[in-house]
Amino acid sequence: MSWQTYVDDHLMCDIDGHHLAAAAIVGHDGSVWAQSSAFPQFKPQEIAAIMKDFDEPGLACSDGATPAGAKYMVIQGEDGAVIRGKKGAGGVTVKKTTQALIFGIYEEPLTPGQCNMVVERMGDYLIDQGL
Repeated sequence: MSWQTYVDDHLMCDIDGHHLAAAAIVGHDGSVWAQSSAFPQFKPQEIAAIMKDFDEPGLACSDGATPAGAKYMVIQGEDGAVIRGKKGAGGVTVKKTTQALIFGIYEEPLTPGQCNMVVERMGDYLIDQGL
């Protein structure tokens, strides 16, 4: 299965008649493995900052997370594993695996819990696969 299939069929799947606004799988080095057409362009320093947030839990909570230039208020997470952010009527979930970051960006009517479920389930699967 190609990385694009993981994004198209699993991250951008139908969730009660809706789907994520955008999703991607990005290597720890910032290389994009696959992304949805609406996924925003990231700068290398933004990926480095997100990786630092995972390495230093609590950093994102005080500064906020800023993927693709959009500032999200970090609302919760799991130290070293998941960052969850909120911005207006939407938000972001980022799950760290052994080799990649799984991004899910959502807008209403999708809920934070629905985004978390899709992104974290994919991340857990990749971790189980050694990725």
